[in-house]
Amino acid sequence: MPDQAQELRIEETPIPGLLVVHLPVHEDARGWFKENWQREKMVALGLPDFAPVQNNVSFNASRGATRGIHTEPWDKFVSVANGRAFAAWVDMREGPTFGATHHVVLDAGTAVFVPRGVGNSYQTLTDGVAYTYLVNEHWRPGRSYPALDLGDPSAAIPWPIPLAEAEISEKDTTNPTLDDVTPMPPKKVLVTGGNGQLGRALQAAFPYADAVDLDELDLTDPAAVAAWPWHEYHLVLNAAAYTAVDAAETPEGRTACWAANATAPALLAKVADEHHLTLVHISSDYVFDGEQAGPEGHTETEPFSPLGVYGQAKAAGDLAVGTAQRHYVVRTSWVIGEGGNFVRTMRSLAEKGVSPTVVADQVGRLTFTGELVRGIRHLLETRAPYGTYHLTNGGEPTSWADVACAVFERSGRRADDVTPCTTEEYGAGKQLAPRPLTSTLDLAKIRATGFEPEPALEALDRYLA
Repeated sequence: MPDQAQELRIEETPIPGLLVVHLPVHEDARGWFKENWQREKMVALGLPDFAPVQNNVSFNASRGATRGIHTEPWDKFVSVANGRAFAAWVDMREGPTFGATHHVVLDAGTAVFVPRGVGNSYQTLTDGVAYTYLVNEHWRPGRSYPALDLGDPSAAIPWPIPLAEAEISEKDTTNPTLDDVTPMPPKKVLVTGGNGQLGRALQAAFPYADAVDLDELDLTDPAAVAAWPWHEYHLVLNAAAYTAVDAAETPEGRTACWAANATAPALLAKVADEHHLTLVHISSDYVFDGEQAGPEGHTETEPFSPLGVYGQAKAAGDLAVGTAQRHYVVRTSWVIGEGGNFVRTMRSLAEKGVSPTVVADQVGRLTFTGELVRGIRHLLETRAPYGTYHLTNGGEPTSWADVACAVFERSGRRADDVTPCTTEEYGAGKQLAPRPLTSTLDLAKIRATGFEPEPALEALDRYLA
């Protein structure tokens, strides 16, 4: 009879990510019933939401049938529909746990989640065992993956039935030992918009990521996107965008802006679902008109109300990314990083003795790229619920003129060397896109995840040091 659990329970093992699932089994005179895979309950207990797409059954006629050790490049959820099997796993991934092993007996009350890169094997203990497994990639012919000798001495798996007496395929008798196995590398991270301020900051924080820009991967081209080897990745950090707010109002700019800020995110959202990727997409305060902000700023649930083409395209991108199962839309404002930006311009003017006129009726918070990256890492590392988050530096909101004054003071100039003006006054005679007067984003949601943004003026001091 199966080893019956009284309640659904998940047990960790010495192999990171390999989870033993104890299933309640309900029996009567007719037989038994179990919920073999129940997404909502299992995910709530810590099982990854691995999105299975295929169910396979391996029927084993006789006791002693032995298969493995196979290291498929996908996640799987294994169990038996009847009978019992001894199952063993070997960590074949790069890292400190390479070669770690674990084994259990599978029966109706036991299932196991096997992460990508962990070698899988089993030996039937009864006749007529139906071994079943869910996987999150479709099987395709011709794909190769690492395998390990069932009798590898360093793994030292205690097979109940000696391998000399077991039924093993010819292919599985020629697998290499652990010394000759190349560890499976982890799936990669892709940074898009790699040449931009944020893209460069993301590369510093994710040093093993692949970074691309338009010349390597045109995200607006469906054929180029389809041809990219997405199966090699698990995370996409989309920092690519058209950011020429004023040029977006021209006929040429309008087309380019919509392609980069709406079409490209839509293609990435489709890719994310097809390949089970997590998609982090950077958005903007420009999706709001600045008129409807609450007392702490614009919230994540405020309806879109963009004023210009740039904001309209960004709002469309947000909607597209929101259709992906695993997504973070990270809205930010007034981004400051390496390269040309408002703070560097003000410092240069201060050093040259120029006294600028700066708008004082546009209010928001600076966001330094280091803080933006820190917040993104926090969302990923804490496995915060998927969705939209506002992320800027903290502290009291300021105007652009306030920021200019702060830069001037830190550069040895007087604050009153900066002359404040209104947006209307600044734009007189210029072809400028409309801008929200209130860009302040409410940070309550990301704070609720345990992230505390650094005050903007403190970050400014370090940036200028």
